[in-house]
Amino acid sequence: MSVEQVTENADELRWFKSSYSGSGGGDCVEVAVDHSTVCVRDSKAADAGPVLRIEQGEWAAFVTFARG
Repeated sequence: MSVEQVTENADELRWFKSSYSGSGGGDCVEVAVDHSTVCVRDSKAADAGPVLRIEQGEWAAFVTFARG
């Protein structure tokens, strides 16, 4: 799997969290789609933390595996 850490243009993306996430904060990740990649970041450090960019095919494989 190839994962690239990026920070540029992260504010321009439309980020969303799982509907299973509560509104009280806590441990959660946010995802956004950017052209042919999926971007992932920690919602607790959304403004200052790193953003990982993962190819969409690799993200789909991860989600399939996680659903088990």
